[in-house]
Amino acid sequence: MRHIYSSVRVLLFSALVALLGVTIVSATSMQEVIVSHGISKFGNLKYPADFKHFDYVNPNAPKGGEISIATYGNFDSMNPYSRKGNAGGLSSIFFESLLVGTADEVSSEYGLIAETIEYPIDRSWVIFTLRPEARFSDGSELTAEDVLFSYELFLAEGLASFKSELDKAVVSAELLSPYKIKFTFNTVDRASLDDISLVGGLPVFSKKWFDDNNAKLDESRLEPALGSGPYVLETLDVNKRLVYKRNPDYWGAHVPAMVGQSNFDRIRIEYFADQEAAFEGFKAGETTFRPEYISKNWATRYDFPAIENGWVVKSQLPDGSLPNGQSFAFNLRKEKFQDIRVREAISLMFNFEWTNATTFHNLYKRIDAFWENSHLKAQGLPTSEELIVLEPIRHLLPDEIFTDEPVISPSSNPERRLDRKNLRTASKLLDEAGWLVGDNGIRHNAEGQPLDVEFLTATATFERIIQPFVENLKQLGINAYLQKIDPAQLRQRDKDRDFDIISTSFPITFEPGVALRQYLGSEHVDGIFNDTGLANPAVDEIITYIVDAQTIEELERGVIALDRVLRQQRIVVFNWFRDFHTVAYYDMYEHPENIPPFALGYLDFWWLNEEKHQNLLSQGAISN
Repeated sequence: MRHIYSSVRVLLFSALVALLGVTIVSATSMQEVIVSHGISKFGNLKYPADFKHFDYVNPNAPKGGEISIATYGNFDSMNPYSRKGNAGGLSSIFFESLLVGTADEVSSEYGLIAETIEYPIDRSWVIFTLRPEARFSDGSELTAEDVLFSYELFLAEGLASFKSELDKAVVSAELLSPYKIKFTFNTVDRASLDDISLVGGLPVFSKKWFDDNNAKLDESRLEPALGSGPYVLETLDVNKRLVYKRNPDYWGAHVPAMVGQSNFDRIRIEYFADQEAAFEGFKAGETTFRPEYISKNWATRYDFPAIENGWVVKSQLPDGSLPNGQSFAFNLRKEKFQDIRVREAISLMFNFEWTNATTFHNLYKRIDAFWENSHLKAQGLPTSEELIVLEPIRHLLPDEIFTDEPVISPSSNPERRLDRKNLRTASKLLDEAGWLVGDNGIRHNAEGQPLDVEFLTATATFERIIQPFVENLKQLGINAYLQKIDPAQLRQRDKDRDFDIISTSFPITFEPGVALRQYLGSEHVDGIFNDTGLANPAVDEIITYIVDAQTIEELERGVIALDRVLRQQRIVVFNWFRDFHTVAYYDMYEHPENIPPFALGYLDFWWLNEEKHQNLLSQGAISN
């Protein structure tokens, strides 16, 4: 069954064909073909065909040195494209794609492996012409056959939700020459402007390497597949350390999209038991760069000797990216969460204002919307523009979408952990939903089942945040509890959908595309990315409208409508965000004066100042 919006477009197109006959066919076959160095979903590219490098990089950045970062948990695989095993940090670093995005444009992509792209106005097909100098890291030639192989590999063995979207988008892929490949897209019942970016963003693997090693995409293995990227694996110590070294013979160093990037000779990742151990490792100089995500640390703990000696820089840098929709997600596959009143009642018990004051040192703001802090956040009653999207699916939507302002996160008393007003409101909601308080103080349904709610976390930081939430829920009569497990168990239970409430995030971008289906679409309700298990026909229709949008105006009205509808569903308890990066690093790293809005880029376009490095070594701040 076709989606409503797609059906309307197909009917209009069919009527036009019937009216104009062969004229429309002739016009289509003779439409203008664009040959370009890049592509943008809407509008013009920022950088011209003869650009030398992206504006935000230092083209003269020195190459050399090491940057070391921390992670925690464990790994048993170097294959990031499989559900099997836990992939090592940055294990996708070996692979490149035909096109690459920028950190200062929303939806533009430029040729990396591809020298040019060729496509008609309707984007019904694309031809990529590869750079003949492209090479895998072992020096072997990268050709269109490798691109075709990689596409077919993802189609056969990729994650189910991604395979589905790829299969729907591409009708055929064919080799035109050793350096040319053509993809033809499905335009019968869809009109996505994302399709060229979808295939252009696929990692490219060596067909020969896979054949020689009898390897599969969907398997756990410690030997990484052969790629063409600027880094290769130097050392691997399972669950302890990964070191990637810059390939001195990297083929793409001269490509404009790569100039001024990949500046470190080595990227070292140290594995620690937990976040506290990782912090102590940074203080001792075991790692040298630390993005700080724990507000308490940022506010109170950067007073150690390396700071006092001036060895470590503590810096706040601008962040122009969208909040990532971080939230506590309900598992809607559980019957107890299918009643929206239950979800709303639980949401009322999270006191962000008190948490921000007592735990976050008031460094954060509350997320109210999926497209928070942007012009895409739904506000007020639906506008005439939004109604273009909402009216055709009115029968699928609750009346409040049209009569009420969008749902926002509830506010609470910052002076007390438990907000009594919200407690009364939540109690009434649960009573109405049939969850009544029994003699033991626990709420039960008509079948006598208790309202149990389990939170899962793998970090002490979230333990501190969730436990007061749990205590508030207990005051409501919910048998709530927090289960702290190790990261590997958490990942597995997430994959198995064996949870009540889990921390998650969403792919929030200014110009979203087919990824929305993987995270929020009914057809991927059991997919690896759809944590909430949302399966809502109205959401499906709006996502189709967004994916099929042919203008920025269409896309933005669709996104605003989606934000409104998702918020009304109360599928998550939104967390918090801030519009700046907090980072600490040993004073030997430098970055361009103007950090781009959409990436901090410390592994990409920062560099090491060797003089400062030697100074730190001489003072014993770090070891060689």
